[in-house]
Amino acid sequence: MPNAGKSTLYNALMGDKLAVVNPKAQTTRHRILGIKTTDTHQIIYSDTPGILRKVSYKMHETMMKSVNESMQDSDVLILLVDINEKDFSEEVGERFNKFSGKKIVCINKIDNTTQEWLEKKMHSMREQFKADQYIPISALEKFNVDVLENWVLEYLPKHPAYFDGEDVTDRSERFFVNEMVRNNILKLYSDEIPYSIEVFTLSFKEVPKIIRISCEIVVERDSQKRIVIGSKGAAIKQLGIAARKDLEEFFGKQIFIELFVKVRENWRNNPNMLKQFGYDNE
Repeated sequence: MPNAGKSTLYNALMGDKLAVVNPKAQTTRHRILGIKTTDTHQIIYSDTPGILRKVSYKMHETMMKSVNESMQDSDVLILLVDINEKDFSEEVGERFNKFSGKKIVCINKIDNTTQEWLEKKMHSMREQFKADQYIPISALEKFNVDVLENWVLEYLPKHPAYFDGEDVTDRSERFFVNEMVRNNILKLYSDEIPYSIEVFTLSFKEVPKIIRISCEIVVERDSQKRIVIGSKGAAIKQLGIAARKDLEEFFGKQIFIELFVKVRENWRNNPNMLKQFGYDNE
């Protein structure tokens, strides 16, 4: 479900901050594979966009396509539900119940509830969704995350490893730069601005002591460009400082980052631009 804490759970399972975590909806736009390899097994976790109630742009169509493809090639499906979510679309139930593999319902954010409400929610989930397991968790506090992973291991078929043991994700360094800059846009800007923006890394040059990065922030209108830049460049300067801090923590190196803003009208409905931004390569 959107904003249920999928990326927080994904990071907890992986032990790395590979997915952008933000309380705003539609934070995850792309499918991200996390590859967890130990001496005894390899698990490939897939973080996908949430199922949207309303598809307004071609970008949304590609996001939902990645959800569909992820369900088709998965052995175990985890439906993560916010314990305070009151209703679910019929599509969510149909997609989940029709899945042919093993199914787990996780009720998240139980650290912010009562035992009575949790019991009611567990009963409700058993009535709405046909699953093999129903597990209450707190992804933020990592409560019962190990229980969830043990059930995932129980349900996974035996198969040779798909990836090299050193791999932790299928995404490039530039992808994570894009995601971290965009996450800070979600934090710093309000209204529709974050949802009409895309970030594209123009250059990524790593030398022994520093990584030099250049990013293009794509907006749809001149008015949005002015908001992103801010008065005398104050807003984009603040964005650069925040993004640099996150990138230095992620890469463990000093970061120099340049941010440029460019208007590309209606990019969310433009197939060529969506392809450039990686939406057809899920």
